Amino acid sequence: MIAITPHISLPEGELEERFIHSPGPGGQNVNKVATAVQLRFHVAGCAALPSDARERLLRLAHGRITREGYLVIRAHTFRTRERNRREARERLVHWIRRALEVPKRRIATRPSQTARRRRLDDKHARGAVKERRRPVLPAD
Repeated sequence: MIAITPHISLPEGELEERFIHSPGPGGQNVNKVATAVQLRFHVAGCAALPSDARERLLRLAHGRITREGYLVIRAHTFRTRERNRREARERLVHWIRRALEVPKRRIATRPSQTARRRRLDDKHARGAVKERRRPVLPAD
């Protein structure tokens, strides 16, 4: 089980991991050993996540979601398979925690009468400065 919050955890069976050749550091080792990790997580089919969090996760990670509804995370920063695996899982937990945060509703506000007046006064003052920069025309 992968703990996301004290109340939510993901079963290991819901994750699919494939090990692929890494474009990252490792020298000759990279050409021989598949150290990069491709982690796939089926967002739409996960019963452990609340439905609103699932929808937010699909929206947040839309570029990493396949047509079938899988979130794909590739990790190839480190030389070892185990560290890349750990990094991929940490990134998955991070995405899910972000999706669990309920966004605050924005309350529309209006500028006050004083703020509007101050803005117009500033605009008039700025226009006056620009007006004084113009060349003086000769009097006839």
